[in-house]
Parts: sequence; structure tokens; C-alpha cells
Amino acid sequence: MASDSLSTAAKSEASRTASGGASSAVVIRTPGADASRNRAPAATHQPRERRPFTTADSSRTGTQRFIPLSPCAGTRRSPSARANAVRRLAVTLLDRIGSGLWASVSVLYFTYVSHLSAAQVGTLAAVSGAVGIAGAPLGGRLADRFRLTHVLIALQLLRAVASFALLTTDHPGLLVAYSALGALGDRAASILTKLYATRVAGSERVRYQALNRTAANAGWALGGLTAAAALTLGTTTAYRWLLTGDALSFVLVALLTLTCAEPPSASRVAATAEDTPRARPRTPWRDRTYLAYVGTETVLFLDDTYFKIGLPLWIAHTPGVPHGLAPLLLVLNSVLVVAFQVPLARLGATTEASRRLLVPLSALFALGGLAMTLSATGDPVRATCLLTASATLFTLAEMLHATVSWELSVALAPDDAQGGYLGVHGLAQAAQRSLGPLAVTAALTLDPLGWTALGTTIALTCGIQHRLVRARLSQPPLSVPPVTVSEH
Repeated sequence: MASDSLSTAAKSEASRTASGGASSAVVIRTPGADASRNRAPAATHQPRERRPFTTADSSRTGTQRFIPLSPCAGTRRSPSARANAVRRLAVTLLDRIGSGLWASVSVLYFTYVSHLSAAQVGTLAAVSGAVGIAGAPLGGRLADRFRLTHVLIALQLLRAVASFALLTTDHPGLLVAYSALGALGDRAASILTKLYATRVAGSERVRYQALNRTAANAGWALGGLTAAAALTLGTTTAYRWLLTGDALSFVLVALLTLTCAEPPSASRVAATAEDTPRARPRTPWRDRTYLAYVGTETVLFLDDTYFKIGLPLWIAHTPGVPHGLAPLLLVLNSVLVVAFQVPLARLGATTEASRRLLVPLSALFALGGLAMTLSATGDPVRATCLLTASATLFTLAEMLHATVSWELSVALAPDDAQGGYLGVHGLAQAAQRSLGPLAVTAALTLDPLGWTALGTTIALTCGIQHRLVRARLSQPPLSVPPVTVSEH
């Protein structure tokens, strides 16, 4: 028995020696250690086929290995991916139809159905707007930690609950609370819809953005026309049915979202107990360049306040101009966006092309403000023509800025923290809703020259953003390199 054992041991030793001396090289696998450092000298490295990668942790090496998250990653999108994008466009259309039903009559509902005073309606709007500001960064943070489709469904159901709750009470305090809850869900859902489009559309995100805005404007128009027809009844029941339609649209959107696939994400990484602890994603609150970029975006979004507050007020205070011109110019805005948003998006198909669009964008803002100033001529016909020209210029600026903003906000954000960064970018629109009316009111108090000053200020901000983005894009990319497996 002893001789057999010795013989077996000798054969085992001879076998290990013949295998290339592997017995002299001990491989110790520890979390975070690269086992390739302890390979036998005879080990050879076979070239690997290059393919598109996305982030995932490897439990074999303790380092990051990249595996494709979807069959269409880095390649042309598959039919299923296109179908998924079409579903999201349907979601946008349905969402905006519901919003159009409610947005145009909300003030009238609180006045004639809930019997709130003007001061109470103003307080409700102010509190809802303030709470809604938190929705953008909150939604982005949740998207970096949970499945995006699940978060979107939860937010749509939150909006539905808030809308249904408005039907149950006329108490001012409860109406403020429910409206604030709905505003929080609305702003968060808006940012996550943009994030979903960014992930699912990939390199075609600019074109998808244009299609998304076209669908949104068509939805607003359909909802608004339906609300206008319903209001001809002049009853409180009509108001309640419009609010019910808004709530039901959120339920349908949630059900439709259930059919959408989860898009690939670099921020959600699978980990095992043997992996190294994953580094925490970057925080946009310490990224001074991105925060400065968001600050310039707040100014560039003033076109929204121009159409909602500035233009109607200026028409109302311009002698001889028919008040009915204001809604007609808003219809013109929607028609132009539906007709030209997709073609104009081709001008900003790349990050560098989007940055260059800031130059003509600044000219459009300046000329739009100048046209508003020249409209104060006293001649109603000339004033009407100049106001129409101003509205057209600001609409062109709105479409170009939508393309630029979509592309740059994504390009400047690291891949592993897109949700958080886009959430902070959403603060620009929220802040504009609070500060925009003050800026437009200041322009009105300066008489005609105030509009020239406003247009010039926005134009100069375009120049500041152009320089800021150029400096950022010239730096090394923020995202992790595509391959991190050690080859030593």
C-alpha cells in the first residue's frame, strides 16, 4: 500500500511537472484581485473579438468585465427596439392628451367648481410649483437605483391618484396637498421619460427627441381642443369629466408602460459577494461645470414664459391689437413644432453640431426680442405682423434649443450617473417656471426696450453656454473606459 501511494504521488508530481510547471505558480483568488497576475509563464493570451460592451462586474476576475446588455447594443436597433420606441411615443401622446384636458381648465375648475378665491388659486399654483422642483432630481436619483420602467409606472399611478383625489374634496388645504403631489410626480415622470428615450434610442436620441416633442405637441393640441369643446356645456359636470379624463390617461399610460422593455443602463450593475465594492456614481452637485451649464439652461428656457405670460400680456397692453391674436399665436407655435421639429433636429445630430447651433440660436432670440420692441408702433396692422414674426422667431428658437438641450444634457453627463445628472438638468425648467414670470414682468415695466434687453440677455447666455460646453467637451470623457480587464 505504501509503495502504491508513493507511485501515485510520483505520477501526480510528474503530471504536474509535465503540464508546464503549474505547481510553482499558485493562483490565489481574493475579492478585487486580478488572478491574471499569477498565471503560469506558459500561459498565452488569445486575441478577443471586439464587440460593443456595457458595464457589469465579473465574479471571475474581481475586476470590471463588460458584457452586452441587449442584442442591439452598439449596432442598428432591432425591430423589437423600434417597437419599444414606438410604444414610448404612444405613451407621450396619451400623457399629453390627458394633460391638455386639465391644464387649460385647471384654474377655472378651482374657481367655479371648488370655489377658491384668486389668492387661494395663486397659493395653490405657487406651492405646487415649488414642490414640483424636487421631482426632477428625485426622479433621476431613483432611476439610477431601480428599474426605470418600474419607477415610471409608480409615478404615473401617483399622478392618477392625485388627480382622482382632487375630485373628492373642495377643502383648500387638501387641494394644495393633492396638487403638489401631482406636480411632484409630473416633473419626475418628465425627466424619466427623457432618460428612457436616451437609453432606448442610443445614437438616434436627437431624432427620437424630435419625434417625442412632435407627439407631445400633438397631444397637447388634441387635449386642448377636447377641453374647449367640453366647456361649451358650461356645467360643473363637464369640468369633473375633464379631470377624470386626465386621471384615466395616467392609468392607461401606466398600463402601456408595462409592455415596454427595460432599457440598458450603465448605472445599474449586477454585483456578487466576491466582487470589489463598486465605486459610487458621480454626483452632479459637485460638478461645477455641469451646474453652470444648468444655470445657463434656466435662462434659455425663458421661451416658455414668453409664450405663456409675456406675449399674451404684451398683446393685451398694445393698443389696436385684437386680444384673440394671443391664442392664435399659440396655435401657430404648436403647428410649427409639429411640422418642423423633426427636420430641424437633423441639424444637431451630433454633440458638436448641437454646440454649433447655439450661434444661430442666439441670433433668433435677439431678433425675436427686437421684433417685440418694434411692435409698439401704434399701427395695429404693423404691430400684428411684428408680433407674428416675433412668435415665429421664438418658436424656431424653442425648436433649436430643444434639440441642443437634449443632446448636450446627455453628452455632458457620465454614463454611470445619467439619471442624477438629468434630474439636476430638469431643475432648469422648474426654476424657469418660478423666475421666468419675474423676468418677463421686468421686461414689461421697461416698455418696448425691455424686450430688446431680454432677447439680448438670452443671446449672450447662448454665447456663455457655447464657450462652457466647448471647454467641457475638450476634456477627457467622464465615462469609464470600454475595457478594464487586465492584460498583464
